[in-house]
Amino acid sequence: MNKKLLHKTSRAYLIYSVLILIISAPIFYYSTERLYIKEADDTLLLHKKEFLNYSASTLKYEDISVWNRFNRNAKIESVKQVTNDTLFFSSYYDTLDAEIEPYRELNFPISIQGKPYTYSERINLVETEDLLKNIAILFFAIISILLFGLFFITKKLSLNLWKPFYKTLQQIESFEIDKTKQSDFVETDVEEFSRLNTSIQKLIERNTVIYKSQKEFIENAAHELQTPLAVFQAKIDTLIQRSDVTQEQSEILVSLNENVSRLNRLNKNLLLLSKMENDSYSDKQTISLSNYIQKNLDFFTEQAKAKSLIIKMELQKDFEIKSNPVLAEVLISNLFLNAIKHNIEGGQISIAMQENKLVFSNRGQPSPLNTDKLFKRFSKSNPSEQGTGLGLSIVNKIADINNWTVAYNYENNLHSFSILF
Repeated sequence: MNKKLLHKTSRAYLIYSVLILIISAPIFYYSTERLYIKEADDTLLLHKKEFLNYSASTLKYEDISVWNRFNRNAKIESVKQVTNDTLFFSSYYDTLDAEIEPYRELNFPISIQGKPYTYSERINLVETEDLLKNIAILFFAIISILLFGLFFITKKLSLNLWKPFYKTLQQIESFEIDKTKQSDFVETDVEEFSRLNTSIQKLIERNTVIYKSQKEFIENAAHELQTPLAVFQAKIDTLIQRSDVTQEQSEILVSLNENVSRLNRLNKNLLLLSKMENDSYSDKQTISLSNYIQKNLDFFTEQAKAKSLIIKMELQKDFEIKSNPVLAEVLISNLFLNAIKHNIEGGQISIAMQENKLVFSNRGQPSPLNTDKLFKRFSKSNPSEQGTGLGLSIVNKIADINNWTVAYNYENNLHSFSILF
């Protein structure tokens, strides 16, 4: 499933922000904790220095009990025997808070009146842990607000920044070269988008000029070819009717006549397509499709007899559509011709009207047609066929003009073409 460019960049920003938050929060907490532990150690060592400089030299044996009584977190003990400075974590029951609390403790050896003692001093870490937690929560909150704020600000700015691009994209998507509507690109102060709009506008203008030139050429060529083709066919008909024409000459003339007829049909189809593209059949009327089919039935029944085809119909009497009468008749004629031309000898043609749908079905080659090329101009299922390759293209163009849908289906050895109104 395709995703918008803005969604992809926003998703990348969000993932990055969450990762930064997840990684930085514990790193910040443990780094701060280490700093506080180091500060506690420095404080204990400073107190040691003060004790050794100002108290240890004057302290006597009988003063130890008084010292211990008036110093809650510092003790001089003879029980512990240490040989050097020792810093460690410990836990003690705090009588004031009535709970066991963590401490950072320093033990180092001292000598009082020639006897060895151990000086112990500790710092309560409960306040430090609470402070660390509060700092961590505050850090998490500030970083979260910062990252999510940056994310939404970036998203909002990106929406405004990319707005000209999306408007340009809408213009390109709605552009149709065969329509007279011109693209109107929004002015922008972003250099890249401005260059993009200018380039697309120039490209559209060049292609529109080329398209119009091609259309005019086809229409003019089709008009100019009508007269010489008509004269050519009349001359051939005159020659065929001559009594002094040999069998060999007659065969050549018949072949010429068939090819001229094919050129004539091709010329008329190209002229028809050109007129449709120029909106020459824009006027629409409410017409009875059933009547149009019945009107052309006798003519195409005669053509079907040449291949021993059977035509079956299921028509609704009051099946009405809104279309140009000429185009409606061309649509029916081309569907009839397609069903006859591509049918098998002794086959069948079915014409059915359902709710808002007309279906022409016929037998033909025992495999589905290539839908990628089916409605393209000059496309044929069999290159050796004598047709112009424009019949289904004209059907598709008429449907497009009227906002109908053409569908092809192959089922039970039947090729079906449906027009959804």
